[in-house]
This record gives sequence, structure tokens and C-alpha cells, in this order.
Amino acid sequence: MEQQSKDPLHGKRLDAILEELVEYYQGFGELGKQINIKCFTDNPSINSSLKFLRKTDWARAKVESLYLYVLRQKKKAEAKNKN
Repeated sequence: MEQQSKDPLHGKRLDAILEELVEYYQGFGELGKQINIKCFTDNPSINSSLKFLRKTDWARAKVESLYLYVLRQKKKAEAKNKN
């Protein structure tokens, strides 16, 4: 039997993570307030942001960290709505 990874980033593509964050924060404006990097604040697009994030480890780490935070927030909201 195969073990499934407990890592929420396992198998998740960077473009999918970025698109989900942009959707969650309703655009690059709010995302840029969360992570103040030029690719989110100065003429942002998914493609230009992906280019930057793929070659900049520290920025990608910040995006992944924010994504994990958003996942926790969504889980809390779901649990609250069930009660």
C-alpha cells in the first residue's frame, strides 16, 4: 500500500498555489500587502510572478508559507461553519 504524503505542498504546482492565493486575496493588490515583493505590487501577472518565484528561493518560500497559512484559515472557517 502506498503512503500518502502529509505535506500539503506535495504534488501542488507553484502556478496552482499562486492562482489560489490571488483568488483568496481577491487580486494582486491584497496579496502584495501580505508579501511585499515587486512581482506582486508592480504591474503583476501570474506569468511574471511565476518567472520570479521559480528562480528566487526566498520569495517562493514566503509564498509557500502564506499558502500553508491560508489552508489553515480555510480549515478553521470550515470547522466553524459545521458547528
